[in-house]
Amino acid sequence: MEHRGISRAVISRLPRYYRYLGDLLEEGVERISSNDLSKKMHVTASQIRQDLNNFGGFGQQGYGYNVKYLYTEIGKILGLDKNHNFIIIGAGNLGQALANYASFERSGFILKSLFDVNPRMEGVAIRGIPIRMMDELEEFLQQNEIEIAALTLPKSKAIEVADMLVANGIKAIWNFAHTDLNLPKDVIVESVHLSDSLMTLSYNISRRNEGNKK
Repeated sequence: MEHRGISRAVISRLPRYYRYLGDLLEEGVERISSNDLSKKMHVTASQIRQDLNNFGGFGQQGYGYNVKYLYTEIGKILGLDKNHNFIIIGAGNLGQALANYASFERSGFILKSLFDVNPRMEGVAIRGIPIRMMDELEEFLQQNEIEIAALTLPKSKAIEVADMLVANGIKAIWNFAHTDLNLPKDVIVESVHLSDSLMTLSYNISRRNEGNKK
């Protein structure tokens, strides 16, 4: 299936579709119309149809969507029908919180190890997954097929570590460090700036409060 030219906005909605369809499956729902799905997701039925038509449609007029089939197909589009080995660089509070999130495995993301510079962390296990020291990282990457690295370390170290990861074959980085990474075009970077999200929330709260005063 050809996916070229799909907008980031459409791609950003796919995980939401997948999550809502998963909820419907758990509720025992077998079929759903775009109108009913739109009410759950707060996205117009027209938008849902347009989004899914980018990948073939999946529905029939007057029949709706087969929930299990659509859930499975969106999972394939998202690459969730395959396992993705990943590591976490930085075993502080955020790194450990990510490591403790067991739902990753259910989506095919397999955490292989955490790495840190703090010698007191060496040998500590999170859900049975060991924390290793940074001087072991290069050898570990050479001996294991790691696809994704999550960076949960200070921004002062993020660029240096990211360059080293790329030099050792990492092609996808989940960046929680508060800095932008300038990496080769063939390296996929998904940045999650937590403070940016909080500032956006603060802006929306301020706008709401201003509206209430009028």
